[in-house]
Amino acid sequence: MKPYTNPITEGKSLEMKKHLTLDEERIRKMIDIKLKLFNKEITLAEAKEIVNATFDHITAEEFAYGEQHLLDAGITDEIMAQGMDEVLDVFRDVLAENILNLPKGHPIQTYADEAAAITKIVNKMEQKLKARFIKNEWLELYDQLSQINIHFSRKQHQLFSALERKGFDRPSKIMWTFDDGVRDTIRASFALLQDDKDQAFLDAQPEVIFLVRDILVKERDVLYPTSLRLLSDDEFVKMRISDDEIGYCLIDNPPPYPGKETTTPEVASAGKEALLSDIQAVLEKHGLEIKQADTLLDVATGKLTLEQINLLYQHMPIDLSFVDENNEVRFYTDTKHRIFPRSAGVIGRKVQNCHPRESLDKVEGVINAFRSGEQDTAEFWLDKGEKFIYILFTAIRDEQGNYRGTLESMQEVAHIRSLSGSRRLLTWDKSPKQSAPKTDNHLEITPKTLIAKLILQYPPLKEFMISLSPAYHNLNNPTIFNTMKDVATLEIVSQIGGFEVKELIQKITQFINSNS
Repeated sequence: MKPYTNPITEGKSLEMKKHLTLDEERIRKMIDIKLKLFNKEITLAEAKEIVNATFDHITAEEFAYGEQHLLDAGITDEIMAQGMDEVLDVFRDVLAENILNLPKGHPIQTYADEAAAITKIVNKMEQKLKARFIKNEWLELYDQLSQINIHFSRKQHQLFSALERKGFDRPSKIMWTFDDGVRDTIRASFALLQDDKDQAFLDAQPEVIFLVRDILVKERDVLYPTSLRLLSDDEFVKMRISDDEIGYCLIDNPPPYPGKETTTPEVASAGKEALLSDIQAVLEKHGLEIKQADTLLDVATGKLTLEQINLLYQHMPIDLSFVDENNEVRFYTDTKHRIFPRSAGVIGRKVQNCHPRESLDKVEGVINAFRSGEQDTAEFWLDKGEKFIYILFTAIRDEQGNYRGTLESMQEVAHIRSLSGSRRLLTWDKSPKQSAPKTDNHLEITPKTLIAKLILQYPPLKEFMISLSPAYHNLNNPTIFNTMKDVATLEIVSQIGGFEVKELIQKITQFINSNS
């Protein structure tokens, strides 16, 4: 086999280097050691000795940049996944320890808070191994531990997609594999517990505990500090808004993250652009443009406004996702019943990076068959006990037959599969909805109410809004206020400030009532 060679010597650069300040010579030395290890020219002990003699410290971003470069040297994702633990062990002594010191609500701090909560669970598991086996206690611990899937899901769909845009795609290709290894080990262990295979379950716990701790260390030592160096504060502000769509693991919903507070002239002059960008980002999520919010659009068979189109998608009984001809995710239906989590961070992401490495061949197999014209549909189904999930991939082609993308539809069909015979009479399966109790919201404030209309009607509301979140400071800017007045609904404003829309409406209603 041809030995792996250092790509740094060939003068190659990477997209992620544009966002970092690095010493190329240090990177070259670090990669040389890694390649000698992969080429088996040196032992683990020899590699560790060389590392400790060469470096007094290595930052997380230096380590991550080196990992990204190894792909150019021929180190495939599979080889990297197999050797990552050894590489980390070799560099463990010199990897700089990072203290986050971030405010509550910052997405990276949220990951760290979840990691701390997960660590408490595995510590309890370790203690339980020394005590008498009580199944119900273990069931409770595993009910909590299973929430780690939410931690992984938000990381995979939010953080990984942001890093990919900076040229750092190794986490989504390598760490996703580790995530799935942890998830599968937990699932297999839980099955032993449910099947009353007590001794086999207890024997499996040391591996579960080790793997959970190991993935949290990988996140802490490399992923978090590298993300903080590569991603801007504005990107974290936007990430925080979409994080709520997936949810959180073992912690309460974190507070809003409005970004770093500052009053420099540069920031003040950029206020208009920043707020308009936030508004536009939220509008785009809902398929709206400032000039076309109420415009009737010609669709294939009729005319609909963008609001109506979004309402139709949001109430569909199936989940839809669309990947275009360039393999980029362009759309998904934002439904409350969504089977698998999605967030706005997935939009524009290569579909290959939205799946773990182990299932990539299936995804590419479907797309390649659609692209070549060999197939038009591919169906899958998942039997999850009480749930039966049906998945259909459909090739999208234009009138000339050219491949334009792939539509994925997904539906939970356990109820449909259970039906038999016929139903010809109107029968309600659920009790009629009870009339909602009257509240103090006699002002008829709804998510579609314009914030400018309220402020013009109740001027003190402006200062109250600013007191709720620094994100609303730009309401004092007349230019921005005039721009917002016809488009910024409370639904949009709530997302900018990091609130649930119902929560914001309640706060506004209470303020107006108490000051009227």
